[in-house]
Amino acid sequence: MDMDKPIVPREAEETKQILNRLKRVEGQIRGIQQMVQDDRYCTDILVQISAANSALKKVGLEVLEHHTKHCVMDAASKGDGDAVIDDLVQTIRQFSKT
Repeated sequence: MDMDKPIVPREAEETKQILNRLKRVEGQIRGIQQMVQDDRYCTDILVQISAANSALKKVGLEVLEHHTKHCVMDAASKGDGDAVIDDLVQTIRQFSKT
């Protein structure tokens, strides 16, 4: 991790919620692996892949929201707005790739 980047810690409850969602995604992925091993119908596997992608995207949006509301705002209030906005835009571009 780059120590020069502004970091505003998450609240304990927010961290707990994110970790729980990631554990559910992990379970979905294990389920998909089992479906492939069981030679399940391709469409069923694809539906589950889509659901896992959606769940992971939702977690990413929550992290992005925290970053914007806390890390970006904090850095902007300290006069580092231009750099952190550039970083935010790059992050959104990366996150938006399909």
